[in-house]
Amino acid sequence: MKTFKAIVLAIVILSAGGSYVYAEEEGVSWQIEMLPWEKVNGILRKYSKFTVLDVETGKKFKVQRRAGSHHADVQPLTAKETKIMKSIYGGKWSWKRRAIIVIHGDQWIAASMHGMPHGGGALKNNFPGHFCIHFYGSKTHRTNFMDLSHKLMILKAAGKLEDYLYSANPYDVISAFIAGLKQQDPKIVKTISLQTLNWNKLLPKIENVRLSAMPVLPAEDLTEEISLEIPVEIDWFIKDQGRQHFRGSMYLVRFSPADSWKVDNERFLRENNLISNK
Repeated sequence: MKTFKAIVLAIVILSAGGSYVYAEEEGVSWQIEMLPWEKVNGILRKYSKFTVLDVETGKKFKVQRRAGSHHADVQPLTAKETKIMKSIYGGKWSWKRRAIIVIHGDQWIAASMHGMPHGGGALKNNFPGHFCIHFYGSKTHRTNFMDLSHKLMILKAAGKLEDYLYSANPYDVISAFIAGLKQQDPKIVKTISLQTLNWNKLLPKIENVRLSAMPVLPAEDLTEEISLEIPVEIDWFIKDQGRQHFRGSMYLVRFSPADSWKVDNERFLRENNLISNK
């Protein structure tokens, strides 16, 4: 699948060091592709080298694929590239997913990475192991399914996130909302929230969150509904508060059966003591 995405900086790309690099030097094709993993696996073969461009910061660094069968196991090429990657994560390694674009020749491919060194590493780069890059259809080591957070970041990189969330059923909206909180990504949660909140202030409080239970009704039972109360169980780890468990409901609304579902985020976060009562 392919999509065209408007590049805000039409002539230049912000480099990792804060300087600007002319687009033709990056081999820009102006076309961001959301390719399936089976195809990417043949393009980015073992030991191939390519550039990772972080969507949020504009920083970029060079890597090499070393292994991986269900996704790409990669390493930064040098200690300098490792330093750039770590700066993207605020100076701390993290399992948080980030939307990225993989630049290989004149191809720009939508992808998602995490920022935690693990396993083995072979390059002299001050990076203790490797990290993973996922493409559409990639799977994690522990499951036979596509990781939802990686999926959302790939859609974000491809410019398809809003379309996906607009047409998502209420259960997928809840799953995406919790994933957005977990990844501390304001774009995801803002897109499916009913009320406007200061997400940049709120999200850093959420160190981890997991949707542990949510019964699902058949989709045909929801076609004419415009408001829903869905039972959920949520496990939290909140900064300065520790572990919390929530058993209750999440409330969703839409203005007509043709509109998208929105989470009553104020009510949900208030019941979980993340925002105060007004």
